Amino acid sequence: MERRTLLRAAVLGGSSAVFGGTLWRGAAYAAPAQPGTGPYGALGSPDANGIRLPSGFTSRVVARSGQTVSGTSYTWHNAPDGGACYTDGTGWIYVSNSEINPSGGASAVKFSSGGQITGAYRILSNTRQNCAGGKTPWNTWLSCEEVSLGYVYETDPWGVNAAVQRPAMGRFKHEAAAADPVRRVIYLTEDETNGRFYRFVPNTWGNLSSGTLQVMVAGSATSGSFTWANVPDPDGSPTTTRTQVSGSKSFNGGEGCHYADDTVWFTTKGDNRVWQVNLTNNTYELAYDDSLVNGTAPLTGVDNITGSTSGDLYVAEDGGNMEICLITPDDVISVFLRIDGQSSSEITGPAFSPDGTRLYFSSQRGTTGSSSGGITYEVTGPFRS
Repeated sequence: MERRTLLRAAVLGGSSAVFGGTLWRGAAYAAPAQPGTGPYGALGSPDANGIRLPSGFTSRVVARSGQTVSGTSYTWHNAPDGGACYTDGTGWIYVSNSEINPSGGASAVKFSSGGQITGAYRILSNTRQNCAGGKTPWNTWLSCEEVSLGYVYETDPWGVNAAVQRPAMGRFKHEAAAADPVRRVIYLTEDETNGRFYRFVPNTWGNLSSGTLQVMVAGSATSGSFTWANVPDPDGSPTTTRTQVSGSKSFNGGEGCHYADDTVWFTTKGDNRVWQVNLTNNTYELAYDDSLVNGTAPLTGVDNITGSTSGDLYVAEDGGNMEICLITPDDVISVFLRIDGQSSSEITGPAFSPDGTRLYFSSQRGTTGSSSGGITYEVTGPFRS
């Protein structure tokens, strides 16, 4: 790998290797390093939006659940969740799921080249508890239903083409999706205490109407080699997809998923872990394990995950201290931002604008603790390139 062959994350300071790469090499975990401030320095005081940011960064509110998006007539959805950004001429689009059941779906906000909001609209309706998802290389949004026997829906961020249900991608409690253009597959996580890690192999790349659903087969260890096995019945009824293949590896509450540079990372909320899958040699390992850092690392409640052009990973917290934490390519973990006064919420949908200068995300329940109190934000500043 060019980006990071093994993740040997030194917690917040830089000296002690405590994460996945040491496991993969068979070495023992070392004691965690002392806390530090990471590449952007310490967080400042809460701004007008209650967000603590490093020096040089600012935030603004893009949309609030139940209120019209500024400059439009569109009312923003409740419980904003997973999201992604798309280039739109000289501007861009941010799409966001709605994690309510029934009538979940997804919406989009359009921005001009200067970041002004120019439109907002619905791109998916009448679905159930749309949690995370993923962006495809052909610029569609995969919106995933986090319910038993849930579907993946392929949607148009521009709202021109009707959304299409993709049953070939399996029916289970979907969470996130990540496209791998090299192997021409889509990776999928499952939000069950004994969930699995899947990949969907389309018959034709760029067409998700047909293909083969496969599941990771591996031992019970936290590192090792793996293979893929076909799921006999992707429909998941009467036998769930996660129990159809003997030897398929169980993961405790699959959440966010991100692909880059022949590697896919995904999070599991049940055990506060970030997993790293090396696709060049078919091995997996831990990139982060909360139980092994004795509470010294800031990252808790792992959920959505995304990456920046610099190779930094940004992991949003479901609860915890309402933080987005950062894992750098040289394996330092730090807090990038924290939201004050919203302890009954979770951070969702982190995604960068195409030029990498703006980070979008939501607080799913805002200050009210209710799905109708969601807030979608933008942070602008000197992100590393």
